[in-house]
Amino acid sequence: MTWLKWVWRPLRWALAAVGLCCLVAGTLLAFPLSRPPELVSIHAGALAVDQSGMPNVSRFQARDGTFLAYRLYPPAGGDPQRIAILFHGSAGHSSGMNGIAKRLVADNLMVVSPDLRGHGGSGTRGDIAYDGQLDDDIQDLIAELSRQYPRARFDLLGFSLGGGFALRVATGPLAANFARLVLLAPYLGYDAPSTRSAATSARWASPDIPRITALTVLRRLGLHCCEGLPVIVYALPPGSAMHATSRYSYRLLANLSAPADLGSAFRSLKMPTTIIAGGADELMQSDKYADIVRGIEPPIEVKILPGLGHMDMLHAPAAIEAIGTAFKEE
Repeated sequence: MTWLKWVWRPLRWALAAVGLCCLVAGTLLAFPLSRPPELVSIHAGALAVDQSGMPNVSRFQARDGTFLAYRLYPPAGGDPQRIAILFHGSAGHSSGMNGIAKRLVADNLMVVSPDLRGHGGSGTRGDIAYDGQLDDDIQDLIAELSRQYPRARFDLLGFSLGGGFALRVATGPLAANFARLVLLAPYLGYDAPSTRSAATSARWASPDIPRITALTVLRRLGLHCCEGLPVIVYALPPGSAMHATSRYSYRLLANLSAPADLGSAFRSLKMPTTIIAGGADELMQSDKYADIVRGIEPPIEVKILPGLGHMDMLHAPAAIEAIGTAFKEE
């Protein structure tokens, strides 16, 4: 009966693999997303952003042939020497950066504010084709701008989840393109010291933890199926889906996430970096940003603005002035 042992051993592992796959598949389907109640402070903050003087949407063609949306703000002095690229936050789009863009233009920077793919007028709302596509899009955008303005240098700013993505871009293959980095109330991951716990944070997002876990297991096994499934939904008001991105797929959320090793990421930065956040941020523990970057050389500047909340970074005069100052510093 020795032959039975030889047959049973691989059969046992095959059955275990099938069982694991069934368990994962069941987890993927068994926990549907449930949208949390509207978070009023986020919606009110979005409405408070200055929308006057906002340029129309322009488009550039990414490597996959898709035309992606961005807003271009010419510099006040004409000839662009510096181009600031601004990344919006979760569920948002380029118009949320209008107040900041106008301030930087007044200081003679050209500003480009893209609708990151999966948002606004860029691609399929709430999804991308693969993890890393956003990085490819930014590389294509920089290439397009460099053709038009070959003498200009680039700066980078990211807000909230877009701040985490900006850190990823600034420490990745595109790092050499940027001369300055500004992070506004950056979301640096669910386990970052600067992220409030569920008990102390306003509820902006509802993640499907079992589904995220199952898809992460599959990815680690080299299987990338089902990554287009939605895994997080945001606390937007009813009827906002026409303008905002209410939910993200697994691969979009993964691509927007900050580097897993924050210490290594911040230590690898090659450009002057400033973190700006509000002292009354309802989503972040702003006093913890200094702890994250303490001891890093050259030092990373952290500015905490008393009394300001998360969305105040996009419109409050003190925040806009701090951003302008950060871009002036050399």
